[in-house]
Amino acid sequence: MSDDRDLATIAMFYRRVQWAALSLGVLWIVWLLAPILSPFVFAALLGWLGDPLVDRLERSGRSRNTAVILVFSVMSLILLLALILLVPLLEKQVITLVESLPHYRDWFVGTALPWIEQRTGLQILSWLDPERLFNLIREHWERAGGIAATVLGYVSRSGFALLGMIANLVLLPVLAFFFLRDWDLLVDRVGALVPRDQYQTVNKLARESDAVLGGFLRGQLLVMLILGVLYAIGLWAVGLDLGILIGIVAGLLTFVPYLGPASIVVFGGIAALVQFGDWQHLIGVAVVFGVGQVIESYWLTPKLVGDRIGLHPMAVIFSVMAGGTLFGFLGMLLALPVAAVINVLLRYAHERYTHSRLYAGEHPAIVLDGYVGDASAPPAPPSDGTPPTA
Repeated sequence: MSDDRDLATIAMFYRRVQWAALSLGVLWIVWLLAPILSPFVFAALLGWLGDPLVDRLERSGRSRNTAVILVFSVMSLILLLALILLVPLLEKQVITLVESLPHYRDWFVGTALPWIEQRTGLQILSWLDPERLFNLIREHWERAGGIAATVLGYVSRSGFALLGMIANLVLLPVLAFFFLRDWDLLVDRVGALVPRDQYQTVNKLARESDAVLGGFLRGQLLVMLILGVLYAIGLWAVGLDLGILIGIVAGLLTFVPYLGPASIVVFGGIAALVQFGDWQHLIGVAVVFGVGQVIESYWLTPKLVGDRIGLHPMAVIFSVMAGGTLFGFLGMLLALPVAAVINVLLRYAHERYTHSRLYAGEHPAIVLDGYVGDASAPPAPPSDGTPPTA
C-alpha cells in the first residue's frame, strides 16, 4: 500500500513538472512572437467585448452572421466617426503644441528653474549652459557616438516598422470580424480540451473571470471616454490652447490609477502658467480637476466599474508595467486580463486552502464564550465544581 502511494506521489510530481515545462514553453513562444501577436490579441479583445451583444441579438431571433455584421458595422461606424472628429482636432492641437514649444522652453529656463534654484540652492541653470553641454558631449564622444549609431539604426529600420504598422492596421478589422463571428466556436473547442473531471471547476473559474474582466473593461472604457470629454471641455472653457489635447490624454491615462488625474494637475497647471502666468487660470484648472474627480469617484466608477476586477490600484500599475517590460505592447494588452484571471485563481486557491486540513490542522480549535480549546481534548470542568455536560 505504501509503495502504491509513493508511486502515485511520484506520478503527480512528474505531471506537475510537465505542466510547468509546458507553461514555460508557451511563455517563451509568446515572447518570441510578441511583435506579430499584438493585432491578434487586440482583435481577440474586440471580439470578446462584442460577443455578448452578438449573443443577445441571436436570442432575439437573428442569425449569427446577421448579428455579427450588425455589431461589427456599429463598432466600425463608431471608430470611423471618432477618427473623423478627433484626427483634425488633434492635428490642430499638435500644431499648436509645436508652435508653443519655444514659449515652454523660455518659461522653463527663465521662470521655473530660477524659482527652484532660489528655494533649493541648487545650480541647475549652469548644467544647461550650451558651452558646458558641448564640452560634456566632446568629453564623452564615444558614448555620444553609440547613441547616434542607435538612433541611425532606428531610423534605418523605421521604414520596415511603418510597413508593419500599416499591415497591422489592415489586419485588425479582418481579424476582429472573424473573432467576433467564431468566438463561441473557439470557446467550445477550448472547453472540449479540458479534462472531464475538472470541467465544472474550470468552467466556473472561466465564467467568473469573464464576468470580472468584461465588466471592468467595458466600464473602464466608458469612464475613459466620459472623463476625456469632460476634461477637454473644462480645460477649453478655462481658455487653455492645449486644453483639448491635455483633456484627451488625461482621459486615456485614467486607465492607469492616479495617472490621469495627475496629468491634469501637472500638464494643465504648466499650460496655464506658461500661457497666462496668473493664479486665476491655475485655479480654473484645479476646479476642472476637482469636478472630474467628484464625478469619477461618486458616479462614474461606482456605477460603471465598481470593484469588479478586485485588484488594488498598485497591482494594476504593476501589472501594466510588468507586462510592458516583459512583452512590450503585447504585454500591456494582456496585463489586465492575465491579472484578473490570476486574481480569480488566487481567490479559488484561498477558498480551497481555508477548507483544507492544512489550514484547520489535525485537531481544529473550538471557541466557546471566549475560550479557545482543542476539539480533541476532554472538556474542562466548570468553575463551580459541577460535572461537565456532554
